[in-house]
Amino acid sequence: MDYVASLRKIPLLSKVENEDLKFLSSMLKEKRTKKGENVITEGDSGDEMYVLIEGTVDIVKKTIYGDEFVVATLDAGSNCVFGEMAMIDSDKRSATVKAKEDCVSLSINRKDFDRFCNERPKSGVVLLRLIGINLARNVRAGNDNLRMVYQALIEEIETK
Repeated sequence: MDYVASLRKIPLLSKVENEDLKFLSSMLKEKRTKKGENVITEGDSGDEMYVLIEGTVDIVKKTIYGDEFVVATLDAGSNCVFGEMAMIDSDKRSATVKAKEDCVSLSINRKDFDRFCNERPKSGVVLLRLIGINLARNVRAGNDNLRMVYQALIEEIETK
């Protein structure tokens, strides 16, 4: 299937040559996920990155006691990418991505991603920049959350 129009909506990919987007599009696999189902599951191994093109997902983490909590909610309009960490380092999934409504996402595995970057290096840099921006945003959000938890802990200790 041709996903060029969907990829073109992602701001960083908007200036990628049409031929490169077609090449990338040919490597993508469409995944449809029903409301309540997991796109990916925390702790599973994986080597695919996803671009959400329809729907909304929750990013869910588990506490050390096994309780789930929503870290973030992403929708297709935000041009979000997820699963990129496992694709890059082949480690276990760091969070569950659960469909909040019926979703469509496009995935690329590590082998195809590497092939794309090697064969289309200029566009590969653009895609890597998109991944880097996403990872940086996630680290910043995690730092902000950690600061809030730390502050709440200090305030709790001081009131006792």
